Amino acid sequence: MSDPIISLSDFKADASQWLKRLQDASESVVLTQNGRASAVVQSFESYQRQQQALLMLKLMAQGEADLRDGRLTPQAEAFDALRARIAERT
Repeated sequence: MSDPIISLSDFKADASQWLKRLQDASESVVLTQNGRASAVVQSFESYQRQQQALLMLKLMAQGEADLRDGRLTPQAEAFDALRARIAERT
C-alpha cells in the first residue's frame, strides 16, 4: 500500500481529519510543496515503532560486526562483570 501524496496546502486545509486518519491507520502521508515531496507526516505511535525497529536493526548490525571481528565475550563472563558493576554501586 503506497502512502498518499498531497500538497501542503491541502493538508493544512484539513489537518485535523488527516491526523485522525493517520492515527486510525498505520500509514503516513507525503506532503508536497511546489510539486516536490518535502515532508512525511505519520502518527507518533507509528514513528515510535519505526524508531524502535531502526534501533533493533542497528544493534543487530553492531552484533554482526562484533562477531565478524572476533569481539566476543562468553555469557558467564559478561554477567559476572555486570554483577560486579552493580555490586560497586550498592
